[in-house]
Amino acid sequence: MEPRRVRIGIDTGGTFTDVVAVDEATGRTTTTKTPSTPADPAEGFLTGVRKVLGLMGLDGTAVTAVSHGTTVATNQLLQGELDRIGFVTTEGYESVLEIARQSVPDGYGNSYFWVKPPRIVPADLVHTVRGRLDHRGQEVRPLDEDDARAAARSLRAAGVRTIGVCLLHSYADDAHERRVLEILREEHPDAVVSISSEVLREYREYERSVTTLVDAAVKPRVGAYVTAIRERLDGIAPGVPFYVMKSNGGVLSAEEVVHQPITTMLSGPAAGALGAALVAGAAGFDRVLTCDGGGTSTDVTVVVDGEPALTTEGSVGDYPSKIPMIDVVTVGAGGGSIAWLSPEGTLKVGPRSAGADPGPICYPSGGSEPTVTDAHVVLGRIPPHLLGGEIPLSVAAARTGLEKLGEELGLDLERTATGILEISAWNQANALRQVTVARGLDVRDFTLTTFGGSGSLLACRLMDVLGLPRTLVPPDPGNLSAFGLLTVDVRNDHVQTAIQRHADLDLDRVRAGYADLEDRARRSLDGEGFPRGRQRVQRSADLRYVGQAFEVRVPVADGDLDAAAVDRAGQDFHAAHRQLYGYDFAADPRQAVEWVNLRVSGIGPIRRPDLVDLAPADGAVTDRAVTGSRPVFFDDWVETPTYDRPRLAPGDVVPGPAVVEEFGSTVPVHPGFRATVDRFGNLLIERAPR
Repeated sequence: MEPRRVRIGIDTGGTFTDVVAVDEATGRTTTTKTPSTPADPAEGFLTGVRKVLGLMGLDGTAVTAVSHGTTVATNQLLQGELDRIGFVTTEGYESVLEIARQSVPDGYGNSYFWVKPPRIVPADLVHTVRGRLDHRGQEVRPLDEDDARAAARSLRAAGVRTIGVCLLHSYADDAHERRVLEILREEHPDAVVSISSEVLREYREYERSVTTLVDAAVKPRVGAYVTAIRERLDGIAPGVPFYVMKSNGGVLSAEEVVHQPITTMLSGPAAGALGAALVAGAAGFDRVLTCDGGGTSTDVTVVVDGEPALTTEGSVGDYPSKIPMIDVVTVGAGGGSIAWLSPEGTLKVGPRSAGADPGPICYPSGGSEPTVTDAHVVLGRIPPHLLGGEIPLSVAAARTGLEKLGEELGLDLERTATGILEISAWNQANALRQVTVARGLDVRDFTLTTFGGSGSLLACRLMDVLGLPRTLVPPDPGNLSAFGLLTVDVRNDHVQTAIQRHADLDLDRVRAGYADLEDRARRSLDGEGFPRGRQRVQRSADLRYVGQAFEVRVPVADGDLDAAAVDRAGQDFHAAHRQLYGYDFAADPRQAVEWVNLRVSGIGPIRRPDLVDLAPADGAVTDRAVTGSRPVFFDDWVETPTYDRPRLAPGDVVPGPAVVEEFGSTVPVHPGFRATVDRFGNLLIERAPR
């Protein structure tokens, strides 16, 4: 008999660390959760590995790979915990960080109140070097190496050990930047350095500068974290491949992540979106809104034809980041989001969260401020315990906290609790509108897929608010992000700015540009252990109308790049522009089109876990799956049956009002709705026929 082989996915969230192991022979999954350990996130990670192996009766020798989604870099930026950073740039560009961009968030109506975010580098730590390239990479003035040495010595004397280098037009030729890097290593060998030509070979000096500085800023912490896990993982499963999720929807080996840590931004939400896309696609839905509700926040994305939308216009906290990332909108609306009174006396929910420590009032060592979870438990919508009884919840403590808040608002207990949930639902609905309506998509065309520990609690209310036709809740939704990590290919993205008019496109230059990018992509995949025959490369390009400030990305055909392939990309651009903005100039030859960036993604495919059909079951669903009942408040208190989700079988129908419970997650089915179980065990929530 062959030894069992398993792959493990681990997603570290703000409150819980989620673990999924898939048996490579049968495709069956084993899942568990363990509390996150914010002081040392690697500790929760390794506890999760040991726990899931213990449940399967296996040891580390059975593990073939471990994939991980981490929030270390994201949390460092969101909390503004950046060490002192040095910045080396071209003479005359020392003010690039102050000048930034003239655009004001939310338009000019906000310009009186908006304050530019703080500089990522203080003015006294910005150093310039003489030397100049033009936009094609031709040297106008040689690099002054004495300036680079003076900058290195000054930063070393100031005790600055993190440095970003961004020289003008280095996307076109990186020779000057590489020489500065050599000098920094000679003069300041202890420094952690990022150079822009390795982080982002794309024009726009401000965004390239900030992206490079952010990469440098998170390098020490991400490097230490990944290295600590690698060393401790070797104690359980020596030499096992260890991958880290990237924000572009791919994974990268831990050895490579240390060199490009900025790519791990938003890695957990990206894994959840890919897992939801796979599950919903198998269930027959190709236009999907994903809603990942955790303890601290809710992340939403849009998936069309199985592919989550990508953007290079993202930002994390105050810092714009031009790296490709899955287009995630995050709102501070999780189970631990705190309900509070504004100075005007109105009820607000989030973005502050009680997190894992101290947690909601109802937790055993909970805090003193009421949260969304406290509102759910008081209304009976979640059971008086979490994780199948591992964490008991105090309904009485939550009730006391909510009554106190209600007194200040002049509302009774039920209206206070439902008010908190209503505000939380509208916060989530607004995020879902941002990824659909704001992108030219009709939200009513989509199936909502809810997951995460708290993601499905407000599903019925979101369907009402947004007019959604149905909600799909995967089995074990609390662990879908960890499952998503097992569905992800190795992926690296490469970009090169090459601005040309579409009508006068130099085909040889474009072919040479793509050939260089594809060569870099394939060399990266060689290093990840993929033979050339298994590697895939995808081309795309950023196009715009001449005079525009933003581009639209379109696919570019594989194979020999001829005039027909280039024209097809132009037609695709007109269509994509119309989809996004409602108009195009396809019929107006006076409005020229411009190619801006060439892009190549290198993909190393991995074997995805199989989705296993659920076994049929005998007998009526009420006899088999109903575990009891309790009073639950929807519009009024009503005695509501509770169902054990693992006992549900394909074809079962659960009419509302009902509460469907499983380890790690709860689904309240409101009156007027019903939930049907499909062959994979997904719950499909729809309005009940009148």
